[in-house]
Amino acid sequence: MNRQVAVVGLGYVGLPVAVAFGRHAPTIGFDIHAPRIAELRTGHDRTGEVSPAELAGAQLHCTDQLEDLRRADFFIVAVPTPVDSANKPDLSPLIAASRSVGSVLKKGDIVVYESTVYPGATEEDCVPVLEAASGLRHGVDFFTGYSPERINPGDREHRFENIRKIVSGCDAATLETVAEVYASVVTAGVHRAPSIKVAEAAKVIENTQRDLNIALMNELSVVFARMGIDTAEVIAAASTKWNFLPFRPGLVGGHCIGVDPYYLTFKAEQLGYIPQVILAGRRINDNMGRYVARNVIKRMLQNGLDVPRCRVGVLGITFKENCPDIRNSKVVDLVNELRDHGTQVAVIDPHADPVEVRHECGIELATLADGPFDALVVAVAHREYRAMTPVQLRALVRGERPVVADVKSLFAGGVLESFGLTVFRL
Repeated sequence: MNRQVAVVGLGYVGLPVAVAFGRHAPTIGFDIHAPRIAELRTGHDRTGEVSPAELAGAQLHCTDQLEDLRRADFFIVAVPTPVDSANKPDLSPLIAASRSVGSVLKKGDIVVYESTVYPGATEEDCVPVLEAASGLRHGVDFFTGYSPERINPGDREHRFENIRKIVSGCDAATLETVAEVYASVVTAGVHRAPSIKVAEAAKVIENTQRDLNIALMNELSVVFARMGIDTAEVIAAASTKWNFLPFRPGLVGGHCIGVDPYYLTFKAEQLGYIPQVILAGRRINDNMGRYVARNVIKRMLQNGLDVPRCRVGVLGITFKENCPDIRNSKVVDLVNELRDHGTQVAVIDPHADPVEVRHECGIELATLADGPFDALVVAVAHREYRAMTPVQLRALVRGERPVVADVKSLFAGGVLESFGLTVFRL
């Protein structure tokens, strides 16, 4: 591999990719946020995806200077692709990154996108920007590929290097170059997709499939609750069959599962087809934060609590356990719903960045010392909360009949009730 790699976007996805390449050869890491570059130069990654030792051991030049990208001839674009308030794809970071890369493109360069997009976005949305910014012709002067990211924030087992990588290119020669570059660092090997669109589609269906499976379990949880059946016990029983898939109900947020299906449905609607199953799953999952909050309020009222005078503790705000990532966290919906009913809400999360939570969610993080509470929602399965005993949990709430919502079913059924708690769980 004789390419000079530059990774554009040093967040949860881009930084691990840049460090992986930096272990093998000098690599350029570019991000437009100067504070992020300054932080990485000190050896600290606030996302927790890369350790100080890993940063120090990589031949990685972190920069926010566009001119530094001129030394590269193989660009990996790994910028966020969120949705807006109407759940429509927001390609503005991707377009801006394409414009920046286009301004430094040279003949023979290759641009590979890792950001999640709908099928066709690379060739239909990004390539024209690259051409306009560079004055070069795609497929003649420069070339493109797509290799969907599979980074799982907080996962120390499934890493960039040991997850098989899908690669694609605008032509056969580019595909082979892209495959060679990635294969030089990805020990799990590569899978050559026949086209860029196939690679783009593979990414969005990976998470759409998972989204729908969780939506099914969330809907079943709602149904079973009305029947007086514990969903966790149902799953445990059904899991004894060899081909049962033990998905669990929960709050579906994050940068992938809660977002990617909207990219697919957006493109489908542009083509005149209104997806039924995918959008139904999204509606179910997007409503679960409010559903949990309403069930907490319902049980508080049934227990005779004066809801507007009560304090509710919420344990966890990140979108998943043992990770500082708060992107698209559905715990925020839960908190807002509780507040709409007049309760005082204290959110406690040892993994989240208080400054980021304040800026992105408008929430001031509290501590366990701010208790006791009248009700408690164990929203995220952080290791700190998993380690709690029922006695410790009971000490966080006051009164004779406090309510605890065990969203992730961390505690065995019936145990918490024996401590005088009214329990709700998905």
